[in-house]
Amino acid sequence: MSQHVIVIGAGIVGASTALWLLRAGQRVTVIDRAGWGAGTSHGNGGVLAAAAMLPVTGPGLVRKAPAMVLDPNYPLFLRWGYLPRLLPWLRKYLSHANDVDTRRIAEGLAPIVSDTVTQHHALAEGTAAADWLENSDYSYAYATRAAFEADAYAWGLRAQHGFVPEIREGDAAHAYVPNLARDITCVATLKDHGYVRDPGGYVRALGQEIQANGGTFVQADVTDFDIAEDTFRAVVTNQGSFAGDAAVLTAGVWSKPLMRRLGINVPLESEGGYHIVFRGAKDGPDHPMMLASGKFVATPMDEGVRCAGILEFGGLEAGPSKAPFDFLRRHTKAAFPNMTWKDEVEWHGHRPAPADSLPLIGEVRKSRIFTGFGHHHIGLTGGPKTGRLLSQLITGTMPNLDMTPYAPTRFA
Repeated sequence: MSQHVIVIGAGIVGASTALWLLRAGQRVTVIDRAGWGAGTSHGNGGVLAAAAMLPVTGPGLVRKAPAMVLDPNYPLFLRWGYLPRLLPWLRKYLSHANDVDTRRIAEGLAPIVSDTVTQHHALAEGTAAADWLENSDYSYAYATRAAFEADAYAWGLRAQHGFVPEIREGDAAHAYVPNLARDITCVATLKDHGYVRDPGGYVRALGQEIQANGGTFVQADVTDFDIAEDTFRAVVTNQGSFAGDAAVLTAGVWSKPLMRRLGINVPLESEGGYHIVFRGAKDGPDHPMMLASGKFVATPMDEGVRCAGILEFGGLEAGPSKAPFDFLRRHTKAAFPNMTWKDEVEWHGHRPAPADSLPLIGEVRKSRIFTGFGHHHIGLTGGPKTGRLLSQLITGTMPNLDMTPYAPTRFA
């Protein structure tokens, strides 16, 4: 039976959901305040990070966090005036910084991210968006073998999910990555990864495919749900109401106030993210690399090299600050000392960070309102799988996956 589904949010999760729903014979309207891929989906590092199932809240974070915030060479920034508002969420977040919870979270994230390359190709197959996808290695660059071995806990968890790196040291590392600084002597490389040469362009191409196949796009601000007898009837916007048989909330960090309308106060914070595109760059990385010294990604893209990462907590209203951009420049120049470029483009955005590091994917009670948000820093990686799961749930197909860890009502 064909349904009319209203998708709130036109980022990678919303676009993936809409396209899979159209392929399942459903009618779709997508509503977003800006446009296809105009927000967080535009600003990410572009990596299809299949091994990114580890949460930030690893064991020992509570002990290390104060020093991290005060260290100008660590990519963690805090707007101190926001700390009183952040504390309730931060307590919940840090409560998961232990071995048991880290392993549980990794078990939950692995099915969403580990087959990302396959999921992206399946999503984009036969569309113009497919041209933006590249299969590649994904490398972690360390100053020394000892620095790599200090990450043994993380690599052990990745290995449990099938991701074991090839290690290159010294001359072998520099033969593999010729432009890398000589004082970076150890490179750990994972196969079967990939990247998107322009994430914003990729999502726009998916949006064009959706509209070419009968989907509707509306630019509006969603303010509420119209619910009768505990069941969805319409989405309320500043442009009027849009009736449908089901709704999907894929608006990233902006999903929180709409969840409150459903009686659920999700412990969700904005994690500020930054990138710099070094346009027309030469003598940089030829495949995506995680620079361990700065814990950010350097990815070759059509426009140049994009360096993206940083954790900043300052709230959704906070604009960009200078220090994270300076951090990215400093560490990029140190890692690729011979890289040249024409000019730079800066970006600042907001990632949705739930307190337990797991996305919210599923139906809110029996309301016919579904959620697909809270992917932290893995939205691009996990978007197509999330969209496929939501399409299955909405059309009555039981996913071949235990959806309990992602239940949106776990915070009710």
